[in-house]
Formats: sequence, structure tokens, C-alpha cells
Amino acid sequence: METPLLPRESGQFIAEHSRDVFVEEQGVQKVAEMLFTLRHSDDLTASGWKNANPLAPASTSDQALNWVFVVDTMNFSFWPEEESQQCEVTYKGTTYTGYMTLCAAISRAMEEGIPITDPKYFSKISVEELGHVLRSDNETPMPMLTERHQVLTEGGRVLLENGGSFHSFISQAGNDARKMVELIVKKIPSYRDEAMYEGKRISFYKRAQILVADLWGIMEARGEGDLINMDWLTMFADYRVPQALVYLGALRYSDTLKETLSNGELLCSGERKEVEIRGCSIWSVELIKEHLWKVVQERDGQTCNINSVIIDFYLWVYAKQHHKEMAHIPIHHTRCIYY
Repeated sequence: METPLLPRESGQFIAEHSRDVFVEEQGVQKVAEMLFTLRHSDDLTASGWKNANPLAPASTSDQALNWVFVVDTMNFSFWPEEESQQCEVTYKGTTYTGYMTLCAAISRAMEEGIPITDPKYFSKISVEELGHVLRSDNETPMPMLTERHQVLTEGGRVLLENGGSFHSFISQAGNDARKMVELIVKKIPSYRDEAMYEGKRISFYKRAQILVADLWGIMEARGEGDLINMDWLTMFADYRVPQALVYLGALRYSDTLKETLSNGELLCSGERKEVEIRGCSIWSVELIKEHLWKVVQERDGQTCNINSVIIDFYLWVYAKQHHKEMAHIPIHHTRCIYY
């Protein structure tokens, strides 16, 4: 099988051939200018990770890294079939939906004494046990329990074969973010987020990249965030950030695609429209980053250290905070294990 294009190169290739999603230069510059005004705020630092992950164990905790591995391995497909039927998990008096239900469920299990962050346990957990860990407060369960069980036990077995913890596994890549992504994708099949597009094998590696970024967030919080090659990582191509990019004018959907999404039609993983949404999202953020770096250099006379990961963290939180204003922009829905 041919070696796939890397996520950044995939994004550029897709953007150059896309028929239904378009990167808008004017919007790219507008978003870069917006980020320029925020360049000194905590919103554009790795510490923003903690704001997006308030339920993670303390960064100094030995469990923090395994918690991140468990959460990121099952970090996919939280959208409800009907908006009125959301999976909900209450933890410490707060009720969560979406991605946060997973975080809340894992932290709740730890509090209940279930060793859910121990690879010896979660490599052999039964579907029924995982169903209990991920139980909802209402009649709507978390989607794709069977798939979550499969990828979690698979990931646990890989950790046991490589030192018994996420830290020991990932240390094989040194402190190099690119080598970390390559190691994860090579060793853990469920992280191989690839597709075919216009005759080429392309890749997004959303969960592999976010796993490395979350590791970086923890290391930064510990004062140990000296990972190299963080600029190699792209944004994490999901369904929430593209909506923000369309809202901000950095992406534009064709009328055909808008109609498809407005009708609530599901897109299959790997189909052309779905690949174009994800690929053009990656490329638009790369162009936003390049423009931001250029503006910082010209106006401040400094080198900008805001990378695509930080821009993604910001846009994801932005999308959550402005979801009412963005309600008119349809989110694409793809039921799969990659995001």
C-alpha cells in the first residue's frame, strides 16, 4: 500500500482539488487578524488546553497521561441523532454533553474506584463494564459502545506490550511530536485515520495528533513542555472547528453541500464531501497560521510561536462559546471512530 500524504500535505492537495469546500483568502486574513489581537492572551497558549479539559486529573498526577490516552482513544462521535436526545453525564454536580460526557464518565469511574486508567484493567474490560463506566443519566446512551470497547482494549494491549503505560510507550519517540504521531499510527490501528482522494492516499490523523497535543498540554502545565516539532502538527479535523471556520469566513461551502448538510444527510467516512471538509479545514488553519506569523513579524518584529494546535484549541472553544450564533451553519455528521 502506498505511503499516504501527511496531514498538512493532504490538506493542501485536497484544497487544490476540492469541488464543494473552498478556502477563502479574505476570511483567512480576517481570522489571523483576530488572533493577532489575542496574541498575548492565555487563550492562545498551551495552557488553554486545561481550560478545554477541566476534568483531567492534575497534570502532576501519574494518572494524567493514562487518563489522556483513555479519553483520546475513545474521543469520537458524540453527536446525537436528535438534538433533544443527548447523552448526559453528571459529575460533581455539573451535567455534561458531547465530548465532555466522556471526560466526566472517566473521572467519575476513577472516583468510584474503577481502575479505568490502568492498561492492565482496560485492556481486558468487558463491553458490559465499559457500558457501566460510560453510562448516561438518561435513556440516551453514548454512541458506538462496541467500537469504543474495541479501540480501548486494543490500545491497552499495545501499552502492555510497550512498557505498561502511555508514558513508557510514547517515550520511544523521544520528545519529538512528529515521531510520536508516527509511532501511534504505526502501533495502534484505530488511530490510522486515512482515506483515498483523487487517486491519492491521504491522512488526517486527528486523534493521533490530539493525543500528542494533549500530552504537550500536560507537559506545559508541568513546566516540561519542551517537545520539538510541534509545528509539524496540524489542526484536528473534526466537525466542530469546520463550522467555526465557515462562520468566520475562512471556509466556504458550495450550495450543493450546504443543502446536503441542511437536509441532515450523513456523510460516510472517506467520501469526497467529507474528505473535502476535513482537508480544507486543515489547509485553512495552515494559511491562518502563516498569515499570523507574517503579521507578528512585520508589526512586532518578533517570531510568532502560536502553532496550529493552539489555533485549533482556540477555535474549538470559540465554536462552543458561539454555538447559538453559528446555529444557521450546518455541521457535517459522520459516524466513525476517527473523530
